[in-house]
This record gives sequence, C-alpha cells and structure tokens, in this order.
Amino acid sequence: MIEFDRAHWALILGGSSGFGLATAQKVARHGMNVMVVHRDRRGAMARIEPGFDRIRATGVGFRALNLDALSPEGRAATLTELAAAMGDRGRVRLLLHSIAFGNLKPIAPDIPDRRSAEAVAQLAAELGVPAASVQGAIGRLLERGVGFAHALQPASYGDVLLDEEDMARTIHAMGTSLLAWVQDLHRLGLFAADARVLGLTSEGNTTAWKGYAAVAAAKAALESVSRAIAVEYAPCGIRSNIIQAGVTPTPALKLIPGSAAMQAVAQRRNPFRRTTTPEAVADFIALMCLDEAAWVNGALIRVDGGEHIAPL
Repeated sequence: MIEFDRAHWALILGGSSGFGLATAQKVARHGMNVMVVHRDRRGAMARIEPGFDRIRATGVGFRALNLDALSPEGRAATLTELAAAMGDRGRVRLLLHSIAFGNLKPIAPDIPDRRSAEAVAQLAAELGVPAASVQGAIGRLLERGVGFAHALQPASYGDVLLDEEDMARTIHAMGTSLLAWVQDLHRLGLFAADARVLGLTSEGNTTAWKGYAAVAAAKAALESVSRAIAVEYAPCGIRSNIIQAGVTPTPALKLIPGSAAMQAVAQRRNPFRRTTTPEAVADFIALMCLDEAAWVNGALIRVDGGEHIAPL
C-alpha cells in the first residue's frame, strides 16, 4: 500500500476539478498533504467544496486558494501561504501543473461541411422523417458514446478567429507558466530533496484538431519546458515529466467544440472500449511520487489504456 511521508506536500495548480482534483484526493488518501490553487467564481464553490471536503476527511494538511495562479502576485501569495502551512519540516514532493485556461478559437474561417448535411438529409429521406429528427438522434447517440455518429455532426467553432494575444496568453497559461513556479519553489527552498514536477499534455500535441491550435502550441511549450527542467534541475533532485492522458470527460474537455464526438471516437478506439478517467491518471501520478520512480526524468508518458496506438 502506498504511504507517503507526512512531511511531504503536493502543490496542485488547477485542482478544483478533473485531473487536479482527482490527484489531490488520491495523494491525500495516502498521507500526502495538499495545497490546491484554483480560479473559480464564487457561485461555483457549492459544486467544488464537496470535492475538497473529501480531502479534508483524510486528515492530512489541506489548503485551497482561490486566486490567479498565473500572476506574479498570485504565485507569491501562494508560496507564502504554503511555506507557513508546511512549517520547518514540510517540503513539496509533487508540483502538478493542471491549469486549463486556454483559447479554443479556430485559426481559419469555418467552412460548412456540406457532405454531413447532405448525408443527414439523405438518411432522413430514406427513413421518411424530418432532418431535424435525425440530427437530434445523432446528438443523443453522441451523448451515449456511439462513435460513428460524429461523422454526421460536425462541430461549430464560431466566426471569431484566434489572434496573437489569444495565442500568447494560452501558451503562458498552459505551458511556460510552469517554469516560474519551479524557479520560485527552488529559490525559496520549498522543494523536497527528491521532488517530482509533472505536467499534462494531450494527443493534440501532434494532431491538428480544429480550434485547438493555441492549446496545442501551449502543450508543445510545456513539454519543452519540462525537458529543460529535467536537465537543468536534476542536480537539485528535481525530476520533471509529462503525462499524456487519453481523452477524458472533464469540465475542460466539454469546452472543446465537438467534444462529444471526440469522446465517442476515443471510446470506440480505445482497446478497453472506454475513455480515460481522472482517477486513472491520478493513480499513475501517485505512483510517480514513489521513491521507486526516481529514475524517470524528462519523459513523456502516455496514460490512456493504449488509445494512442489503436486504430479506429
């Protein structure tokens, strides 16, 4: 059974849902103290607090800060609070970068897919029902994870195109912001002697999904920054790696146009015929925090049940 050092802390950036929350709950169950940094509206807290309550129930040290993790002021406030919470003995064993703050605008105008519309019209005529009824049925099939339906329901991306500021903000938020956290944690002496830095990427790092250009660029930047950390901070006892999860039904996924189709296809493609779960990824992150994982550094590790190697 996994049992973490009671002096160790996990600092999770983006921990109120999805991978971040699942990881916070997982490591807490095994004795690691947790500080979660998140950015949510006050009205969302009623939904979020029950997840935090499950962490508190484990009896570990726990702090949740609702502030801007991407600003120097937010980072400074977090590290001040973290140092106070950890005391003299506490140190950060895990830094997880799970920030999902990206722009999902397309880079080119949306051209209607006439083939899909024609296919729906022909299917409706063949069945003798209105096209709207067929379209509604396709939507319901996608919600149930029926993979073939995605071909008949193209996503709508809107008319506003990605600009330079959108791209720059996304790359900073989901990519390069990791470096400042690592540098400040190290400068303040808050890392454990054997620390683990982990970031999250996706198959969009090599696949050009429409509307995903800024996030894909951010993921590529995150992977590059992680490799640099792995090399330059290794003498300081810091290991840095990237996890590529499979398609996972999280709040962040739902923001992507066509996410229902993406999820349905992933479920059909995956060798286990289901999508990845935040808990499955959290389980692996916990393993990466063990002493036995100390020789894993500078890697991109796929946690997707074999999704990336399976044909559709």
